[in-house]
Amino acid sequence: MVNQFSNKSLFITSLLLNFIFCTFMVPVSSTLQRFHHQTNNNGSLRFLVIGDWGRKGWYNQSQVAVQMGIIADRLDIDFVVSTGDNFYNDGLTGVDDPAFDESFKYVYAARSLQKQWYTVLGNHDYRGDVEAQLDPLLRKRDSRWRCLRSFIVNTDIAELFFVDTTPFVQMYFDDPKDHKYDWRGIFPREVYLANLLKDLRSALSESKAKWKIVVGHHGIRTTGHHCDTPELVTHLLPVLEEYEVDFYMNGHDHCLEHISCQNSKIRFLTSGAGSKAWLEANKPQDEKCGVKFFHHGQGFMSMKLTKNNARFVFYDVFGKPLHRWRTTLKKLHTSM
Repeated sequence: MVNQFSNKSLFITSLLLNFIFCTFMVPVSSTLQRFHHQTNNNGSLRFLVIGDWGRKGWYNQSQVAVQMGIIADRLDIDFVVSTGDNFYNDGLTGVDDPAFDESFKYVYAARSLQKQWYTVLGNHDYRGDVEAQLDPLLRKRDSRWRCLRSFIVNTDIAELFFVDTTPFVQMYFDDPKDHKYDWRGIFPREVYLANLLKDLRSALSESKAKWKIVVGHHGIRTTGHHCDTPELVTHLLPVLEEYEVDFYMNGHDHCLEHISCQNSKIRFLTSGAGSKAWLEANKPQDEKCGVKFFHHGQGFMSMKLTKNNARFVFYDVFGKPLHRWRTTLKKLHTSM
């Protein structure tokens, strides 16, 4: 316990020192790759959110995919967001891995889902060949695939900031158990994380978007199996709060969930029920947070944004709406 505490303390101290160095000694300009997505000409942005899905159609993945196709057609979506853990159990073995077709291309085959997929990595993806998921060659196998460690999607209505959360989690380094993680491109870890936070902070500070959405794999506020991710509560949440992010979307917990907190305007949304689900829920770790909705079965989420309004819906494996929530931009920003 002493060694573990010491390692965590050294990590936090090193991260803070590197963050200070990067913030004050390096020119502040975002280096996150940016993609502009042209939306439909109806004054709105519509997309689906799905996570923790890649099981070759098993554990109701195929059934969820069918319902996604139906809802996507009904909403005429612009794109799909994946919150990570794209290929179980251990990512891809390479760019030629048939799992890419078996878990992605052939499963999400509906015409309405033939839109761009913006994807982050999850911890299970890091157990395989990470560079394979990031390789542009996969886009030759399926042009919908867009996966980077961290990046930005800009639209006329909103900006989505995709964040690589797995390297933040100390447990994967201290106690990986029998798993082997592909940390290429991460070391020195403290510098990688400090630069990521610096770039995110810079991008958020420069953003003029009506709506700001951050997407990561791990939860910040969640009552699912994994509970809150302390490293994200310490290092990422303050950045999101400072720059008034509207929504944080994640997977990792195999459930659907909506959490709000008294001291925050951020809505914490978990969509990690793309295939295998868990029958477990916990109380919020922060007593100021409350669960607006929780579902431990398979499903997915839709989001519709206009310049002044937001509406999201959680659906189950049968496409039944389980939870609807809407707000105005003015109401959300004055709700604290």
